[in-house]
Amino acid sequence: MDDENSLIAQRREKLEALQKLGANPFGRAYETSGTIAEVREKFADGASLRAAGRITAHRDMGKSHFVDLRDSTGRIQVYIHAKEVGAEAVEMFKLVDLGDFIGVEGTCFLTKTGEPTLKVHQLALLGKSLRPLPEKWHGLQDVEARYRQRYLDLITNEQSRGVFEKRIVILREIRHFMEARGFLEVETPMLQAVAGGAAAEPFRTHHKALGLDLYLRIAPELYLKRLLVGGFNKVFELNRNFRNEGISRKHNPEFTMLEAYWAYADFEKIADLVEEMICHLAEKISETGRNAATGEAGLSNRKAEGEIRVEHWDAEGNVTRTINLTRPWRRARYRDLIREVDPEWFNYSSEKRRERCVELGVEINPRMADYEVTQQVFEKLVEEKTFDPLFVTHCPKELVPLAKQNAEDDSLVDVYELIINGQEISPGYSELNDPVTQRQRLLEQAGEETQKIDEEFLLALEHGMPSAGGFGVGIDRLTMLLTGAESIRDVILFPLLKPKR
Repeated sequence: MDDENSLIAQRREKLEALQKLGANPFGRAYETSGTIAEVREKFADGASLRAAGRITAHRDMGKSHFVDLRDSTGRIQVYIHAKEVGAEAVEMFKLVDLGDFIGVEGTCFLTKTGEPTLKVHQLALLGKSLRPLPEKWHGLQDVEARYRQRYLDLITNEQSRGVFEKRIVILREIRHFMEARGFLEVETPMLQAVAGGAAAEPFRTHHKALGLDLYLRIAPELYLKRLLVGGFNKVFELNRNFRNEGISRKHNPEFTMLEAYWAYADFEKIADLVEEMICHLAEKISETGRNAATGEAGLSNRKAEGEIRVEHWDAEGNVTRTINLTRPWRRARYRDLIREVDPEWFNYSSEKRRERCVELGVEINPRMADYEVTQQVFEKLVEEKTFDPLFVTHCPKELVPLAKQNAEDDSLVDVYELIINGQEISPGYSELNDPVTQRQRLLEQAGEETQKIDEEFLLALEHGMPSAGGFGVGIDRLTMLLTGAESIRDVILFPLLKPKR
């Protein structure tokens, strides 16, 4: 800590020295020839180009200096010599540190080793760094510091930055994919009078002007369905949801979802659409990770001979898991999957099922309803052990109160739950559009807390909603899948953390 404080003090002294020289260490607008990647594309011997970025390496040779200039798109070397920029500029440059931002205008040339370089004849200071950056090759060793100071993680960790660049591609391609199929992107309220559309604990707030208690939304579903009532046949929203629940490797209180509804479709057409979309996304970010970029552990999406596979690697470059996304994906009924765990499960009494849970190593508590006991078996012995894509269909109606009942067995609903890599990636339904049955389901779910029922939604439903299919996709978990990230915190730029003590 003393060494760090000493370095900070030195940088502040340099800041004061620059100001005494009449320089502005924090710069102004600076016109460039593009990003550093674009500058490298335009590079031609003798051409004059302008670039700006952060100094990440500096080789001092007295009257001349070689500097690595970097932005999010890449790196370029610049050469600064007193003969080109003048002795005054060189003296000023000697007060510049690693991590500072500069702008340069220079002439393109190749060094003896063939390195594209800009010979600088004009130099501008654009931003002074008063604290030293983490050492590049070691970066932030403290995992929590990587999340708390994400900006430093992005500067020093190419692999981490690559994950977020892929997330950006995923979101952009989802929009293109949905719009190309006639879906309209819409926006629905994040502040809601009733927290509906899912069974979850909401965050509460209060609007002073109206004297109204409100909730941050837990799901956009009930508002998107209002749009089906209003005549929009295909809608989607990339939305932020909030749930006042635990934090884990798979959960963050604030998360991103894709949610969409398609009039006159059913859960099977929705499953086809989601399968096509995820494969499309995997192809769009293919050939990434160790082989294509940094040489660090990560992921590679490969498409060869009609196959799409996602490979996860460890730090030594060994493949730890391969997920086969090749279509078509398996579809199986919920009860059939439970029978694969125990063929006699649905012949047992309630008491016998609880005894079997003990034998199977599945933790339950005495307050669980029978369907919840079965769901625990599903989550622990089916979901967590399933890595290749699996559409789990025809689930018990108690699990999905907003889905349409199956025509052949009214104890089931027409839904799927897409499992990949041991976790749910997407639920999809044939949507319930019967307002009488919907009210009954919501009353059963609410129990004594009838104030939790969204009467405005039921009113809309009574005006008539077309049969429809709908789905959600957790963007954070999807990004984890497609980038090989092990924690949801690795794919959220600023995850929620406890305050630093």
